[in-house]
Amino acid sequence: MPLELTSDELLALAAKVLDIESRAVEALRDRLDNDFAAACKLCLETPGRVVVTGMGKSGHIGHKIAATLASTGTPAFFMHPGEASHGDLGMITGHDVLLAVSYSGETDEVLTILPLVKRMGARLLSLTGNPKSTLAKAADVHLDVSVSEEACPLNLAPTASTTATLAMGDALAVALLELRGFTAEDFAMSHPSGSLGKRLLLRVQDVMRTGDEIPKVTPDVVLGDGLIEMSQKGLGMTAIVDANDRILGIFTDGDLRRALDAGVDVRRTTMQDVMHEKCKTISADHLAVEAVHLMEENKITGLLVTDDDLRIVGALNVHDLFRAGIM
Repeated sequence: MPLELTSDELLALAAKVLDIESRAVEALRDRLDNDFAAACKLCLETPGRVVVTGMGKSGHIGHKIAATLASTGTPAFFMHPGEASHGDLGMITGHDVLLAVSYSGETDEVLTILPLVKRMGARLLSLTGNPKSTLAKAADVHLDVSVSEEACPLNLAPTASTTATLAMGDALAVALLELRGFTAEDFAMSHPSGSLGKRLLLRVQDVMRTGDEIPKVTPDVVLGDGLIEMSQKGLGMTAIVDANDRILGIFTDGDLRRALDAGVDVRRTTMQDVMHEKCKTISADHLAVEAVHLMEENKITGLLVTDDDLRIVGALNVHDLFRAGIM
């Protein structure tokens, strides 16, 4: 029958689990040696991919290790050991490293494919909890992820051991990231749909309005016509440009409020009389996130985009950046 536990008992149980798992990870740090460096070298020097395999809970951890490696600059993918014996072994080439995960080191499905992997010339890196196991002994490099106890009160369900294995996989991925000189821009290239990818990849030219969508008028245009241009283009501003499209100034919604408060005649006043000459601009090849910073620093909601000769080539406002997922 289910036990009835108080809130305090449940919290104490959770704390015990976390204590056991944290000690398991701590023990890994104390056990690090030259084998870890050898594992990094093996993965770094392979001309192929890191093919991760594992069965059951080790397989789930293997999936995560492969994904982390792949997203941090080390080409990797997961191969199910059971499916490998039925055709998927063709995923491996002699240029690859097989990273086999098995806490016991005696998983049948993994051991079955080892002779074939060895025969094709692929190298073997193993993560096990038993350095004397068949898998550990067969490996070119072995990493010991053994734990003194599982967090499961029956000491049966993989808990602390899977946490330790996952942590070791993360350590390997991060070490390889550093060795490869992997940068935030590299990370963004493999995460183009993520928020970081957008912030590091999208440029002003990717989000700005161009062509007929750019609000612009000449300085001799009366304010009333300038307001029509602002309303039609919907950016809350308009650029004032000369005959060569060089920017002379800007007129914004804020400038309009100030002009109306001053009682200007919209039918007689020209844009040159009310424009703001010192306007903030940005180049099209700048990162879109730089446009965000420029707007925030100057407490403005729109920007004009110029080329090297200060000719207007685009315009954008905060709504464009919101739609692009930059803000």
